[in-house]
Amino acid sequence: MRKTYMSNTLVIALISVIMATGACRSSQRGKPSGSDPEGIKGNISISGAFALYPLTVKWADEFRRLHPGVSIDISAGGAGKGMADVLSGMVDMAMFSREVSPEETNKGAWKVAVAKDAVFATVNEKSPAIKELMGKGLTRDQFEYLFTLDMTGKWNDFEGISCIEKINVYTRSDACGAAAIWADFFNKSQEELKGVGVFGDPGMADAVKKDPYGVGYNNLVYVFDSRTKKVVDGLAIIPLDLNGNRKIDPEEDFYSSMDSAMAAIREGKYPSPPSRNLYLITRGKSTNPLVTSFLEYILEEGQVIIPEAGYVQLDRLTLENEKMKLKSVDQ
Repeated sequence: MRKTYMSNTLVIALISVIMATGACRSSQRGKPSGSDPEGIKGNISISGAFALYPLTVKWADEFRRLHPGVSIDISAGGAGKGMADVLSGMVDMAMFSREVSPEETNKGAWKVAVAKDAVFATVNEKSPAIKELMGKGLTRDQFEYLFTLDMTGKWNDFEGISCIEKINVYTRSDACGAAAIWADFFNKSQEELKGVGVFGDPGMADAVKKDPYGVGYNNLVYVFDSRTKKVVDGLAIIPLDLNGNRKIDPEEDFYSSMDSAMAAIREGKYPSPPSRNLYLITRGKSTNPLVTSFLEYILEEGQVIIPEAGYVQLDRLTLENEKMKLKSVDQ
């Protein structure tokens, strides 16, 4: 999964002529399009988490529009791959969707929080247990049982669920933030999650869509359609029974739309984990002015794009702290 942003010399030449003749320039969000008075140029390479990939692409599109001399290459392969790539110097930045470990920090990982999202349990929308699941959900302990034991049982293994049909559990085969944060919800590690391994967020969603008995988990932007703001066709979200009373109360029912799910994450109604911060990682604090400019853009003008793209903005205090990290002379 790769998208590359290349400069267009013909467009730049044309814009130069227009500027020289004093012609008017188009603008978007108050910024000129196709011109760059700051003269920012260069290349940035980014790899990592599927969770952050769609938003990073949008940020890169806008940054490239503002600075036509910039090329940004982005690939999604999982948070683990992104971390390995950035620490080895293969890329400038990694998209990362879990907390950075002390070991990773000791190896030079330097993080900037840029947005928030969450992981949700998913089920095929034609699951024979769908009606009971939507009305009763599952508790944290039941989710732990479902995803950390070798499940060969049936839905009626769970209190409050009478469906006698089987369950097929799917998990992520790649080292990723979604699996790590979902496992952290039960105080487990990704390695302790059970199920048929599939690669990537798109792979997980596709596996559950194709299997009427399927259950898995996905990041928010792979569960909801960003255009309709509804859960994508073929999937349903298994609600979390927060108070354990074996019914989904009105205050626990925030899964019908992307907007209501985002509000639950923002207001803390949906727990953390499995909600979490998303990060961009560099090997040490970057001394590359282009990387710094891109991060500054993300923490300033780029914040407008976050809710549009189906993510949750950082709270004001966290955002200000991340801006200060960029300005700090400490490495």
